[in-house]
Amino acid sequence: MHVSHLSLADFRSYARAEVPLGPGVTAFVGPNGQGKTNLVEAIGYLATLGSHRVSSDAPLVRMGAERAVIRAAVTQGERQQLVELELNPGRANRARVNRSSQVRPRDVLGIVRTVLFAPEDLALVKGDPGERRRFLDDLVTARSPRMAAVRSDYERVLKQRNTLLKSAAMARRHGGRSMDLSTLDVWDQHLARVGAELLAQRLDLIGTLLPLADKAYEQLAPGGGPLGLTYKSSAGEAVDSGAARTREALHEVLLAALGEVRKQEIERGVTLVGPHRDDVLLRLGELPAKGYASHGESWSYALALRLASYELLRSEGAEPVLVLDDVFAELDARRRERLAELVAPGEQVLVTAAVDDDVPAVLTGTRFAVSGGEVTRL
Repeated sequence: MHVSHLSLADFRSYARAEVPLGPGVTAFVGPNGQGKTNLVEAIGYLATLGSHRVSSDAPLVRMGAERAVIRAAVTQGERQQLVELELNPGRANRARVNRSSQVRPRDVLGIVRTVLFAPEDLALVKGDPGERRRFLDDLVTARSPRMAAVRSDYERVLKQRNTLLKSAAMARRHGGRSMDLSTLDVWDQHLARVGAELLAQRLDLIGTLLPLADKAYEQLAPGGGPLGLTYKSSAGEAVDSGAARTREALHEVLLAALGEVRKQEIERGVTLVGPHRDDVLLRLGELPAKGYASHGESWSYALALRLASYELLRSEGAEPVLVLDDVFAELDARRRERLAELVAPGEQVLVTAAVDDDVPAVLTGTRFAVSGGEVTRL
């Protein structure tokens, strides 16, 4: 699979942009702040319905514009599709496939698949649990686009349950009458049902991903492993130990855990158990990666997770587009060359760099100069 053309309207710094693309390596080169990352960010948005740089759509719309449009022609074997997303901050986004059929934005998931390497990836190792949860959930959705609906349902249920708990906590603090919390049982069932589906997918993913990540780390930093990925569930040991693996078992575990913390939840006004509170513990050798791994080891770990994601998606269907956003400037010469050699055979590899020297020689292909919002083929 590859993107054969990218069109932007009022996206980030671009009033208009038309970028022809093709298989192989394409590098976007230019000084920082000129719009290189905006191009690959747009392709990433089509794949995930989100940005790797910001958490909301508003910054993606060019200043002064009401909406932004991302359009891409996608080729997979003999099949070609045109996918379009219209971003409307504060309102519902819109999507179309092949110009005529209007669909829900989440229905375009799976048409474009990407694995994106970026400086922000260091947060996978050094950052908060939310970074690792997002990594898992984005990959789960890339493997199975229907999981976008499951994630959306979980967020909706969590929001409703938190609203009820917050109201109960406020009433309690202000000496009012106790609220009728009978509906909390209903929300517990909803949260446990949807949460079990998400949890099962995460656990399956970690088991599949670990050997791939370990292999990738050995390729990047020979002799530096092994890696360890351990799920840490807010629902307790039954999940962490693997005693509960089926959706039915996970549903029961989540329900029981919610019952155990209900008093604390009512006091604090927030849901304390569920996939939104979980983490993945990363180990390098016998030690936790966070806090113990050096800067170079942390980078190699993050890159290994991305390379493992690429190999997993590649083995399960259409090869994803590899995006390397200003990554090589962050690496020492050894890791730079090893990463370049590993990604060079990809069907489509998109690279951004401030200067030509930051693009390893093995990554030969098309070059574009990016300056002042203009994209010029060299």
